[in-house]
Amino acid sequence: SPIDTSHGISPQNGAVPGEQGKQEKSVKRGNWGNQIEFVLTSVGYAVGLGNVWRFPYLCYRNGGGAFMFPYFIMLVFCGIPLFFMELSFGQFASQGCLGVWRVSPMFKGVGYGMMVVSTYIGIYYNVVICIAFYYFFVSMTRVLPWTYCSNPWNTPDCVGVLDANLSSRAALNITQLLNTTQKRTSPSEEYWRRYVLNLSDDIGNLGEVRLPLLGCLGVSWVVVFLCLIKGVKSSGKVVYFTATFPYVVLTILFVRGITLEGAVTGIMYYLTPQWDKILNAKVWGDAASQIFYSLGCAWGGLITMASYNKFNNNCYRDSIIISITNCATSVYAGFVIFSILGFMANHLGVDVSKVADHGPGLAFVAYPEALTLLPISPLWSILFFFMLILLGLGTQFCLLETLVTAIVDEVGNEWIIRKKTFVTLGVAVAGFLLGVPLTTQAGIYWLLLMDNYAASFSLVVISCIMCVAIMYIYGHRNYFKDIEMMLGFPPPLFFQICWRFISPAIIFFILVFTVIQYRPISYNDYVYPTWAISIGFLMALSSVICIPIYAIYKVCRSEGDTLLERLKNATKASKDWGPALPEHRSGRYAPAFSPSTESHLEVQPLQPEKGQSEAAAASPVQGSNGSAHSQDSRL
Repeated sequence: SPIDTSHGISPQNGAVPGEQGKQEKSVKRGNWGNQIEFVLTSVGYAVGLGNVWRFPYLCYRNGGGAFMFPYFIMLVFCGIPLFFMELSFGQFASQGCLGVWRVSPMFKGVGYGMMVVSTYIGIYYNVVICIAFYYFFVSMTRVLPWTYCSNPWNTPDCVGVLDANLSSRAALNITQLLNTTQKRTSPSEEYWRRYVLNLSDDIGNLGEVRLPLLGCLGVSWVVVFLCLIKGVKSSGKVVYFTATFPYVVLTILFVRGITLEGAVTGIMYYLTPQWDKILNAKVWGDAASQIFYSLGCAWGGLITMASYNKFNNNCYRDSIIISITNCATSVYAGFVIFSILGFMANHLGVDVSKVADHGPGLAFVAYPEALTLLPISPLWSILFFFMLILLGLGTQFCLLETLVTAIVDEVGNEWIIRKKTFVTLGVAVAGFLLGVPLTTQAGIYWLLLMDNYAASFSLVVISCIMCVAIMYIYGHRNYFKDIEMMLGFPPPLFFQICWRFISPAIIFFILVFTVIQYRPISYNDYVYPTWAISIGFLMALSSVICIPIYAIYKVCRSEGDTLLERLKNATKASKDWGPALPEHRSGRYAPAFSPSTESHLEVQPLQPEKGQSEAAAASPVQGSNGSAHSQDSRL
């Protein structure tokens, strides 16, 4: 199997002659302490809040167990291949999401697009973490504040699941009475809307900043900054806890959940397959987009994390481990969510669909309300919100590191590498200040606007262009050779076919699907005004527009008399594209002087003739797309 061959190859590449260069590089840019740190960081990055609050709901809405079928097909044909492509891309060049585009300088705008997307997500993601922090702190009481309806912020419509003067059956009759006149609101919903958010009536009506949330936002940015203070050196140690502990909490909540009465009903609701839905295009579209957003493709984070790997690390194996872990977590989280929702539905005497929700509504309204029914409810609440905080932080680390790495690699001089901590601090402070409007009374409207527009269809466009640029502009033969040079074996045939044809086709399908399925955003009963939706579209465009703008700029700056020559020069791989360390620059990346071929013989004793002939072949041309085929024939 390909995985075994890689072990045979790696010792020779770690040969002694290159040790000094390795040392120099890792001192300068930094590397992961070991392989586990990279895998845990990537798992923490891929497994985020969406696994808990989006996937279980999508699964229940799109035909239960039947949804798993399109979900895993999309994982195999689109998720894992894209994941492997981004990891290998970043690892080969040891550069962040801007530096890797030396492969085809005209497409560097894709890197800028990734940075813009990561900026938007980084701003609002930390606000969600800060709300989780807030709930985490207020859970440290004897009675959870959203248990009863006797608080100053409650309205007459409020009916608690636990209100002392009603037994659950009487509560049911009263709810039916209320339902005829007005909708029952739960204490947890009123706590969320009227107290935590103190929600205003319109997105334009910002009201005042909610100071408790602002304080928690400060806390979450400080935590993120401290964990990244030494870059991947420090965050690599933190992920041992942040990436593993959520699984402990999930398991505790799972065991607690399945022992409750009515839990089986909830889980059946989540898993019962409705096979007729499998023919529905919407189900496939949802599966594809969930895989795509859940793995964090096109955010720039995967390229960045992989760039800190050792050159010969087996990222093929890593990409499969991480993708599958991510999807398994989603499925597992569904059990945790639906077992407790089933218990609550059973207690209220209603159907599970009445209590099921997704997004912030699940995390901050439905689930906390279900927790009030349990004995020692504050303990379960503290655990649940602690888990949300850790899931969020794992993703947030990578978003911040993506921006910092891109800036530092782009400037690239000694001074900024030494001052990297200050760059991190600057980005964190900016992120905090930009997050302040999201803690106002209209903050949740803005948060959902950013979530729906800033990071949806722009990611799909970025990913599609990235596939095309690497496979068709740089050339698939070149890329497969690069991977063979790095891993010791070419990418398996399945991945070659996926990268060239299947994955771009699926991405295009997601794009078309997103456009057809488009509905203007609303929050509960509030419909967003046109000007707000326009801002949403501008956010979405702001990341995609980087690509054509930079491409035009690059073509204008390129040498050449005709437009065609300029295009050729703009897309041609630049001189410094290739492995970052001199001892890995063999074959067509070898410098054109003869002494270097000798050093390659030391590093690669197994194939001296090949080393020389490749070096000879590569000397006239620096592997651009045009010359690739002539080189092949020469070899």
